[in-house]
Amino acid sequence: MNRLETNQMKFINLRLGTFIHFNSATIQFQNSEIFDWEYDHENNGENRRYPFDENDWNPSELDCCEWAAVAKSAGCRFAAITTKHHEGFALWPSLYSKHCVKNAFYKKDVVAEFLKAFRREGIEAGLYFSILDLTAGIGKRSCTDEQKKLIKGQITELLTNYGEIPFLIVDGWNAPWGGPSYEMLPFEELDSLVKSLQPDCLFMNIGCSKGLEGTDIVFYENAAGQEAEDSFTGPGVSCNKLTKTWFWRKEDPFRAPVEAKWALQKMQDYFPKNINFMLNISPNPKGKIDTNLAQEFKKIGEKVVIPQPLTELPKRWLKRCDCQR
Repeated sequence: MNRLETNQMKFINLRLGTFIHFNSATIQFQNSEIFDWEYDHENNGENRRYPFDENDWNPSELDCCEWAAVAKSAGCRFAAITTKHHEGFALWPSLYSKHCVKNAFYKKDVVAEFLKAFRREGIEAGLYFSILDLTAGIGKRSCTDEQKKLIKGQITELLTNYGEIPFLIVDGWNAPWGGPSYEMLPFEELDSLVKSLQPDCLFMNIGCSKGLEGTDIVFYENAAGQEAEDSFTGPGVSCNKLTKTWFWRKEDPFRAPVEAKWALQKMQDYFPKNINFMLNISPNPKGKIDTNLAQEFKKIGEKVVIPQPLTELPKRWLKRCDCQR
């Protein structure tokens, strides 16, 4: 096995993870008709309806240790947090943007808090980063050299200021629903940057669900209907949620989540294909997890069965011919 394949197999052996959706959208859209982000601004030319004021960021009861405990109760062995979602608000004090926690009412570095808490629980902690940035004007209509400096600068901050990052998930890039195309921002530009900063960091693109031409792990957004073919044998990862939306809504504490048995069935379908499963956690604006969601995670942990680790690559494991790392 080459270096990339070794890291792919190591990741697949983790099997179950969580996706922490916590950012400005937690506050912006908690009581609106917007479904997680302002799709119509990017795709239909509408003016932004919910611009975010940094002073509204105040997760006064932030408890990343609680997040890690809930994830561990389900048997999760890896996790990622939305360091920056499509709205462009950075959960760390970035030098490349004013739209970040350093200018917020609550100034704590959430990325650092997340990594510290999950590492303490022995959970492999990676990061999510959106290329699409509505505040900076980065999208399907614009990705200038100056905007590329922002993208590359922020990725560099995330991969140099926080120790070893086992994987970086990117989103809003070369996707039919938004973000710059590969013609505007070639995959190789960011892939080479990531590998120059952290050679063992897996680079995963949610916009790439077919093959390994633009990703190190095939990424299926199952909540959007993406599924692997029956013949698929890895390496893949899929994500979904027990709540109606990825980010918290005011009705979530009072609305029953999808039952644990649904998630367990997903794992039974995915694990034999060497597709990992990421189940969403959506903390509320104060930074806490609703009791009803935490209870379903605990039920998952009581019944989940993790396969024996791979010791060699299975047949038909997808290859990246340009990556003999």
